[in-house]
Amino acid sequence: MMNHVNQKIINAVIEKAEKVCPDSVSLIGIYGSIVTGDTYEKSDLDLLILIQDDRGWQLGTGFILDDSKVGYDIYCTDWNGLRYDAACHHAQISKLMDSQIVYIKNREAYDELCKLREQTKRFLASEERFHRVNELIDKAKISYANASLHEELGQIRLDVFGVMCYLMDAIMLFHGRYFKRGTKRMIEELAEVPVEETFVDNLKSIASSKDVLELRALSKSLLLYAEGHLQQEKDKEEPSASFLGTYEEMYSNWRNKVEEAAEQNSVFASFMNMCNLHYMFAEISSEAAIGTYNIMEEYNPDCLEDNVSLFDTCLQKYESVYKTAGIAVKRFPGVDEFVVDYLEK
Repeated sequence: MMNHVNQKIINAVIEKAEKVCPDSVSLIGIYGSIVTGDTYEKSDLDLLILIQDDRGWQLGTGFILDDSKVGYDIYCTDWNGLRYDAACHHAQISKLMDSQIVYIKNREAYDELCKLREQTKRFLASEERFHRVNELIDKAKISYANASLHEELGQIRLDVFGVMCYLMDAIMLFHGRYFKRGTKRMIEELAEVPVEETFVDNLKSIASSKDVLELRALSKSLLLYAEGHLQQEKDKEEPSASFLGTYEEMYSNWRNKVEEAAEQNSVFASFMNMCNLHYMFAEISSEAAIGTYNIMEEYNPDCLEDNVSLFDTCLQKYESVYKTAGIAVKRFPGVDEFVVDYLEK
């Protein structure tokens, strides 16, 4: 599994640790191509050097062996780093999950590592992972926005690289998987999960593209694919008493402001308030079956009175949701009646 060079490097790390920070290193593991067997003559050594305290950082170093032309990056990992990986913020967690432990100084640390691996397996099998998928898609959107704002080819390539990485991680996590075999095998690992060939083809096309517009178009295609295929199917709850106050909140926050905007011919104010209304309906409908409210599809900047009517139509429709939930909109003839009711309850 390891040649004599790699063994000497590991032995040197252990020896130095005993000299300069004897209580810092908990364990050492190897991962990457040496473990997977996917090596070639210039393969380096990937090490998990788990440290307990800050003194252990001094074990890190980088160097090149001229006789073999192989470069090495020896770096340490602390518990914060491993726990971040265990939370699956990305799909590059082979160091945590697959490292073969070759040296143990602290048995408790090894036991904790095993527990962390089991915790990660449970996370990958749980619905919690879909939150990570959504986070990664959101990050990909930011990278795509940057690609749309920048003009230099080199910078746009880097932006699109971000889109690629976030979405490849998102696909793996969506299917409860993670990358195990390094960058050169990522395409092959993606092919092992349900993903359309066009997605993989677009990844390859990005790598060979020399055109700014093409790079933007390809990254947009990747995002649209993710939006359409990486959504968790979940049952929406039925309207219930938990909706109490949402109708009144919409009315209070924006209804009269939309009317005022129409009276003052303020397109900006009408637009802003109608968008806020749309967002509130969208937030509620993401969790509950309340029907569809295409407010900004029907928004009319040319006739602001139409937006007042649209607002009232949506509220009328939502009041029927209230009734389904057994809720009545809180209306009072005047403030005195409100005060009596409020104080009684």
